[in-house]
Amino acid sequence: MNLNIMKNIFSLFILLLSGLSFGQVQNEYASIDNQISKMPDNLSNSTKSIASYINANFKTENEKIRAIFYWTSSKISYDINNMYAVNFNETSEEKIKKTLETKKGICINYAEIFNDIANKVGIKSIIIEGYTKQMNKVDYVPHAWCAAKIDNKWYVFDPTWGSGYVNKNKFVRKVNNYYYKTDPTKIISSHMPFDYMWQFLNYPVTNQEFYTGKTQVNKSKTYFDFATEISNYEKLSEVDKLTTSVGRMEKNGVKNAMIFDRVSGKKREIENFKQNEVVADFNNIVSIYNEGVNELNEFINYRNKQFKPVVSDEEIKKMIESPMNKLLNSQELINNLGQIDKNNKASVNSVRKSIAETLKQATEQEMFVMKYLSKSKIARKSMFYKATWLGVPLN
Repeated sequence: MNLNIMKNIFSLFILLLSGLSFGQVQNEYASIDNQISKMPDNLSNSTKSIASYINANFKTENEKIRAIFYWTSSKISYDINNMYAVNFNETSEEKIKKTLETKKGICINYAEIFNDIANKVGIKSIIIEGYTKQMNKVDYVPHAWCAAKIDNKWYVFDPTWGSGYVNKNKFVRKVNNYYYKTDPTKIISSHMPFDYMWQFLNYPVTNQEFYTGKTQVNKSKTYFDFATEISNYEKLSEVDKLTTSVGRMEKNGVKNAMIFDRVSGKKREIENFKQNEVVADFNNIVSIYNEGVNELNEFINYRNKQFKPVVSDEEIKKMIESPMNKLLNSQELINNLGQIDKNNKASVNSVRKSIAETLKQATEQEMFVMKYLSKSKIARKSMFYKATWLGVPLN
């Protein structure tokens, strides 16, 4: 997550001071909240141990997801002091580790913790990227929250907004259950995913409609089977997931700089994936080429020994056919390699040249074998010597 997301949490917490407290349910989850609050502190240093405690003390998905939400919202504090201390190279594992050690974080940290524990207890959960709106005003920076599938239905969870607010530059903890297990048709009024598939709505809201507050169900639109779309999406490769996501984001309208930045970011990820795939393919080509070279060298060494020890003609034929096929395969693959960036172009051209040169040598060896196999046993022996008459080759 980027610096903008850091700013977003600060702004949304300030806005919460206005008294946004609707949807609070008193004591409905008291027994679950009390039980998860009793978890020993020494178990809170890893999501694995937290998940184990939850699995051991709660049975149903509803009980488990409540325990996850309450623990995350009540134990992690919003990190005001480090809201701009951005590490763009930080992995999910590193974010989680740091947050559990300090018990502080920003929106992406809350989301990572919630998501990882949920998945570890066997609940399907995802992190959603998007932007938000409060008091009829769209925030100018992104946000991150979660969704989880409970009893085969998707619900939205925002453990950050559900944890409290900032007052006079201090974090005030106050668990807000409105952001717990919220129905997608309700949360869409304040939380807008960049990718409309994660609205979990059959009639997705456009970015323009979100701005104007027209988030009610509108069945005059084309029906969108988000459940099937998600199922199909999960079967795609990572690069295809990114590509289809970008398509949906652009289709829904690049309304603001936040969406534009995310689309641009995903496109860069797509290019990185493609380049990584090309590099992987190139490395495979080099491996095949090297195998061909080694086998060709083995054949030449065997020929230098005048095909001794003696083997069948069929075996000799296979000894040159195998490296020849590998060299031809590597040539075909490198000629059909995807687009290469300028940093790798020189290496690819060098290998392409080496393959062509080696193939030329292999072809000469193959021609020798074919000629050798066409002769009698007596005539074959003469092929290992250069006979001349007055300086003119006779074989």
